[in-house]
Amino acid sequence: MSTPPIQAELVRTLAELLDETNLTEIEYDTGSLRIRVARQGVPVAAHLPAAMPAVAAPPVSQPAAVAHDDASHPGAVTSPMVGVAYLSPDPASPKFVEIGQAVSEGQTLMLIEAMKTFNPIRAPRGGKVVRILVTDSQPVEFGEPLVIIE
Repeated sequence: MSTPPIQAELVRTLAELLDETNLTEIEYDTGSLRIRVARQGVPVAAHLPAAMPAVAAPPVSQPAAVAHDDASHPGAVTSPMVGVAYLSPDPASPKFVEIGQAVSEGQTLMLIEAMKTFNPIRAPRGGKVVRILVTDSQPVEFGEPLVIIE
């Protein structure tokens, strides 16, 4: 069985899409063709305010151990999809939840926009919000921890 030729233009297009969306991985599957493009590292620069000069000190990211601890925390609420997280229903409204706020099971914590649809992320249990791990309009990936509820 021979391997099909590499579709370089499709790979370039997927790589450009990774850059545009600040994702770390993307997969394209037609049934007969499957291409996965991934990059290592966390796209930290995507979270810089637009007004920061290009020569600013490099941003400090969380160590991998801390990020791993957040994902394995028993109170972690993780993203069920790839998309963009929004902490309020619209820019003029207050956030759905704040750090220190008590939440009840089923309460909306944030929205994730995926494929032009806003999906509410609800609290799986009641408790107190101790950390919000994403910023407003931040791209998120499947399984990424969003909020810690204790």
